[in-house]
Amino acid sequence: MRRVAKLLVVTSLLAGCATGSGPTSPPLVGGNVQYGDAKAVETVTNTFGSTDLQMIAESMTRSMLQSPALHGGKRRPLVTVNEVKNKTSEYIDTRAITDSILTQMTKSGVVRFVVDTADMQDQTEELARQNQSGLYKKSTSKKMGRMEGADYRLVGSISSITKRTQDIHDVYYKFSLRLTEIESGVVEWADEKEIRKTTTR
Repeated sequence: MRRVAKLLVVTSLLAGCATGSGPTSPPLVGGNVQYGDAKAVETVTNTFGSTDLQMIAESMTRSMLQSPALHGGKRRPLVTVNEVKNKTSEYIDTRAITDSILTQMTKSGVVRFVVDTADMQDQTEELARQNQSGLYKKSTSKKMGRMEGADYRLVGSISSITKRTQDIHDVYYKFSLRLTEIESGVVEWADEKEIRKTTTR
């Protein structure tokens, strides 16, 4: 009986330590929010959505990786990305599209990306801070004038055509992307991805 009593005391102490070692976080209750599959086909509306972004990024990456211009050199080519022009009548986060393409291309190990025009201000400010603020050791400060120039420039656009009748709402999207060699101005690769979404009453 004494052994049983001792075990009960020890068990209760351990339980107290486990629950009383810090502030508890009670479960949040309420609302109708639930997690879903980020890759699931999204058909809530026929405006540009997550599935369209994923389809475009995967299609463009797969096509670009087959371009002979990116293979066979002594080093991996350097690419810079220009802002994709949104020619549609709706708001589309075109940076999210190019970020997805950049991520997938980087993971492939075929190319490297240099800072683009959107991030150039932050890059130059960081270099200036390291060299001119007096806060950093000269031996560890990154030197000015050593940024590498890109070999290729990636530019694109997205456009749409919308048709409506009393019972049908049809939206056609076309995403175009091309890879241009900066020194020669030659377009080495180009491709398009078309998407059509139709809603009926």
